[in-house]
Amino acid sequence: MNLLLIGASGMIGSCILKELSDRGHSVTAVSRNADKIAALPNVTAVSVDATDGAALAKAAEGAEVILSSSSPRSTGDAEADAKALGQGLLDAAKATGLPVLMVGGAGTLNLPDGSPVMALLPPEIKPEAMGIRALKDTLIEGGVVTTYLAPSAEIAPGERTGTFRVGADVLLSDADGRSWISAEDYAIAFADEVENPTHTGQVFTVGY
Repeated sequence: MNLLLIGASGMIGSCILKELSDRGHSVTAVSRNADKIAALPNVTAVSVDATDGAALAKAAEGAEVILSSSSPRSTGDAEADAKALGQGLLDAAKATGLPVLMVGGAGTLNLPDGSPVMALLPPEIKPEAMGIRALKDTLIEGGVVTTYLAPSAEIAPGERTGTFRVGADVLLSDADGRSWISAEDYAIAFADEVENPTHTGQVFTVGY
């Protein structure tokens, strides 16, 4: 597949990029600084500001889907960053007519009892979580087909096990009550959705 990946140099984005490259997909990988993008087979690194919808649309020429791993943290004002990123993505998606599959945040999920995870987040990370949710809402309200893969409460570089669970919009936890997923296994679930879309237009999650 021909794909556009925004935010390809970040912790999650770089794992997604490697997974897609290993699967033989042709990826145009976007970051503010293309030098930070890993040199991988089938990958074309491009320096683009994710808030520039026209530049994103140009980078997306020939792509079948827009993949976003961008997070609203560039200026320290998560609300303003989310608004700018959302507008850039919205403009690109509208110009190209492409759907968007985005890396989400666990703050969009609910607990098994139906209460929102967002309400339990500590103050220092809540603004970014709200920004990511606002980014998703901007796309949906703009009429873009948006699929949102939220990680578990914890996500960090680790092992690529290939063994995990996929769920709807309820936070997953393992047998010990820990909600977590490695960035490598998250990337597998993300790439699976790229290749075989089964949650189009939905919020879903992955965890152990």
